[in-house]
Amino acid sequence: MRISGVTLFRVSSQLRNVVNGQWQTTHYTIKDRKTDPRWKDIDMSRESDVYDVVIVGGGPSGLSAAIRLRQLAEKAQKELRVCVVEKASVIGGHTLSGAVIETRALDELFPNWKELGAPVHQQVTSESIAILTETGRIPVPVFPGVPLANHGNYIVRLGKVVQWLGEQAEAAGVEVWPEIAASEVLYNEDGSVKGIATSDVGIGKDGAPKDGFARGMEFHAKCTIFAEGCRGHLSKQVLDKFDLRSHAMTYGIGLKELWEIDPAKHRPGYVEHTMGWPLNVDQYGGSFLYHIEDGGQPLVSVGFVVALDYANPNLNPYKEFQKYKTHPSIAKQLEGGKRIGYGARALNEGGFQSIPKLHFPGGCLVGCSAGFLNVAKLKGTHNAMKSGMVAAEAIFEELQKKEDVETIDPVNYDKNIRDTYVVKELKATRNIRPSFNTSLGYIGGLIYSGLFYVFGRGIEPWTLGHGKKDNEKLIPAKDAKEIDYPKPDGKLTFDLLTSVSLTGTNHTEDQPAHLTLKNDQVPLDVNLAVFGGPEARFCPAGVYEFVPSEADESKKRLQINAQNCIHCKTCDIKDPHQNINWVTPEGGGGPKYEGM
Repeated sequence: MRISGVTLFRVSSQLRNVVNGQWQTTHYTIKDRKTDPRWKDIDMSRESDVYDVVIVGGGPSGLSAAIRLRQLAEKAQKELRVCVVEKASVIGGHTLSGAVIETRALDELFPNWKELGAPVHQQVTSESIAILTETGRIPVPVFPGVPLANHGNYIVRLGKVVQWLGEQAEAAGVEVWPEIAASEVLYNEDGSVKGIATSDVGIGKDGAPKDGFARGMEFHAKCTIFAEGCRGHLSKQVLDKFDLRSHAMTYGIGLKELWEIDPAKHRPGYVEHTMGWPLNVDQYGGSFLYHIEDGGQPLVSVGFVVALDYANPNLNPYKEFQKYKTHPSIAKQLEGGKRIGYGARALNEGGFQSIPKLHFPGGCLVGCSAGFLNVAKLKGTHNAMKSGMVAAEAIFEELQKKEDVETIDPVNYDKNIRDTYVVKELKATRNIRPSFNTSLGYIGGLIYSGLFYVFGRGIEPWTLGHGKKDNEKLIPAKDAKEIDYPKPDGKLTFDLLTSVSLTGTNHTEDQPAHLTLKNDQVPLDVNLAVFGGPEARFCPAGVYEFVPSEADESKKRLQINAQNCIHCKTCDIKDPHQNINWVTPEGGGGPKYEGM
């Protein structure tokens, strides 16, 4: 339906998975099809194809790995079959980032990237860092050594960069398959990874096969690279199966808008970061605001990051973002402009402490699947690309030595990446993020960062921990402070569904919700009863709502608007008892970002 020209994505009542007033999970990962008589006579065989390397995820790390593999094969005059499967309908369609990037990995992968037409044009020309109060700002000096100093870097629309990388991968001989969702990890009899299977299609919302049901396809490989980005649902499985984690990851959620602003206010190349208001002193987070000229358009990328280790279940990251834009110093840059994009994505904040073991029999982890974002610098693209390249080199080395084996384990990848700038810079900044977790909040974090990183370059002999997992840090609603958020004005601040309409999000309506619940009762018995239903606030797309029960209007039930999902993975991270498990929907579903 449409209201005032805005598409609303709430699922119509006849399609809700509701039985006796309660949500019912119907996805086959929860409801076993072997015990469902509706599946008794369905052919469950799958076709397969065989590659040397299969890469799950067409982002910077996955595409860089694919390109580097083909470069090595060409140089050695070896046949090497490489494919990339990507769940977005187009390469770059699910990519969302600020983004200011360092080009060092791009320089290595394509020394002539400028001649090749890479969409990397806008150098940083000026920058500022500030602590915001409710109406003012306290400037923070920017000089070489400050983690957020950006001299020499480039402001980009990362989705366009990824699209360009996809074109380079295809030109190098990589088979690139968008709209293909990897839904299952396949294993050999010895327990090594055999490859992946893609999602089945043609399953109804009630979990039954439709007339157009088609089984997914298997992609077998000697090595499978998991490059799904932050909190990838298959990466999560291999992390558990091979016990790769040393310490738990901690996360944030990044929300972003793209604005076309008044040309008179445009400062191409200007970069701004803030911390402080509207967040409390003990809440880690902050903003970015980047001016970029693209095709003659005076654009501003503006965003807000909230760490997901917050304690107050009443906190709403989306509304914090909207509130931030009302600050006088921010509003004056956006007023008179037009918002043309919105999106959100979880990001890794664990850094050095949370890097897992990176390889295992039959595969490896790269990019944000491995946690290589440098949160102190608010950058990860160069690390993601470099990790993909280093993994490719280790894989190619093993393939050269063991041409006839079924699977390989790229054992040198872990050692080699630790000798690069990727892990070295993460080690140097390892204590910055956890230093903000004391009672002094960002004041203590700034003092620590100045003493031990800006001047000491992270050589202190200790490593601080992150504490409990993000989902374990929520306090009961009865002990939490209420938070007042202003109503949106429709000019500078916006309601959530208006924002979701800008993402281009779409899913095949008649399919089981991919936001699966391990126990359908937990949202009411625990999340609502104890924590006040935080999923209705931490989701940046209006997926979760507690509405009056049709069976008894005096009670509430959970409604999952799976059509809204923008694949940010926040619910998979922050759900108090990890009852929500995000799994992939049919390929091609989700947001369709345009150069975000």
